[in-house]
Amino acid sequence: MKPQNTLYIMSDEHNPKMLGCYGHDQVQTPNLDKLAARGTRFTAHYTNSPICIPARAAFATGRYTHETGYWDNAMPYDGEEKSWGHRLQEEGHRVESIGKLHYRHEDLPTGFSKQHHPMHVMDGIGQVWGSIRDPLPDERPSQMLKQIGPGESNYNRYDRLIADEACSWLEEAASRDDEKPWVLYLGFVAPHFPLVVPDEFYDLYPLDKLPPRKLDPETGFVRHPWLQHMDEFTKVDRRLTPEQRLQAVAAYFGLCTFVDFQIGRVLETLAASGLEDSTRVIYTSDHGDNVGARGMWGKSNLYEESAGIPLIVAGDGVPTGKVCTTTSSLLDSYQTVLESVGVPLNEEEQSLKGESWFDLAAKDNDPERIVFSEYHASSSPTGAFMLRKGKYKFIYYVGFEPELFDMDTDPDETTNLAGNPDFASVLRQYEACLRDICDPEKTDRKAKDDQNALIEKFGGREKALNIGTPGATPVPGQGHE
Repeated sequence: MKPQNTLYIMSDEHNPKMLGCYGHDQVQTPNLDKLAARGTRFTAHYTNSPICIPARAAFATGRYTHETGYWDNAMPYDGEEKSWGHRLQEEGHRVESIGKLHYRHEDLPTGFSKQHHPMHVMDGIGQVWGSIRDPLPDERPSQMLKQIGPGESNYNRYDRLIADEACSWLEEAASRDDEKPWVLYLGFVAPHFPLVVPDEFYDLYPLDKLPPRKLDPETGFVRHPWLQHMDEFTKVDRRLTPEQRLQAVAAYFGLCTFVDFQIGRVLETLAASGLEDSTRVIYTSDHGDNVGARGMWGKSNLYEESAGIPLIVAGDGVPTGKVCTTTSSLLDSYQTVLESVGVPLNEEEQSLKGESWFDLAAKDNDPERIVFSEYHASSSPTGAFMLRKGKYKFIYYVGFEPELFDMDTDPDETTNLAGNPDFASVLRQYEACLRDICDPEKTDRKAKDDQNALIEKFGGREKALNIGTPGATPVPGQGHE
């Protein structure tokens, strides 16, 4: 593959089902649809942990959460584990970021030559209260849907600023004569809550036209006990009226279109600047959002809405209009970026578990590739682990019964096959594969031990309950959303 510039665009909390090119019949994402048409779209792409900080640490390092110990949103990436950005800096490439990274602090060496308008965790500590899991408190009602509907949030203004800065950066890059290909990481916040979006995007989705709720507990759906435990802790959905639930969906749909619009501005500038032919483009997200499915909001579980994410790659050497069903994850970012700019993996990097998305796109679809995700963060009673291989998806919960889904015949994960004797051999095979990656019980204990140590550092459980941003991370220079 010819070395080229790389524009890596990451949104925050984008449900993979909610793009036009992924088949949604209402959500309008014309710019990402165009990108998919001139590139390859992946349909089995996952976060390695469905919450911001662990996901972004995997994206940076190419290593699983249980390998790095960035367990939750109080343990932000700090550059101690080397990232692909460090390697590119060593090789003399220009590597810059614009927007949300959600690392510990701007001043730490995390692999970027320059950070423009970076968003990191509040006060360098994040959500310390979210580390309290051993045992989990009885409840902590979430503030994620305190604001819902049409309007304008600090996040909306921030995302416009990010697009403005990216357009200026690309225009300036077109006039430079860089010796080596550059990498620009672009981090948007939408469609992350607060679910507030300007009227012109909210009004695209009339409440009386919205789809019915999927697997609604109020119409008979019974949650898995692990998920029910989480709902008892966060109490999000039960505090919403039926109209507010519809408003939240409309706002989320609007935010998907809003971020698509900002990305469109950037891609138009890339083309107008004459850089499109010499720049590969990647679009993905850090994790998804439940958007009311199973009566859940936000992320934090391993179902498709939360653990699944979109992935589109386009540019020189990428198959046009292809749909790739090979499993992939954020872990693959390391190999992907290095291959794009022409840097070979060194001996240590060859032991990493990822594989370049450009290589995966060029091959026949691989039904044997394994993708792994795990969750050890806020509101979870125990660790949860996901294995996706071929048509089956296996979810293992420490202390709870597992789940097994046939993603070919049951893509909405409505029927748990784990208790069906006809699938006993599949269940054993997938659990064996999981245990080849990590011991779930030992990993759960290690995560909780590390979190307990952090809590003690902040003065114990009672003090830690009130340490850290209560909701969304503030925009740089602004207060809480």
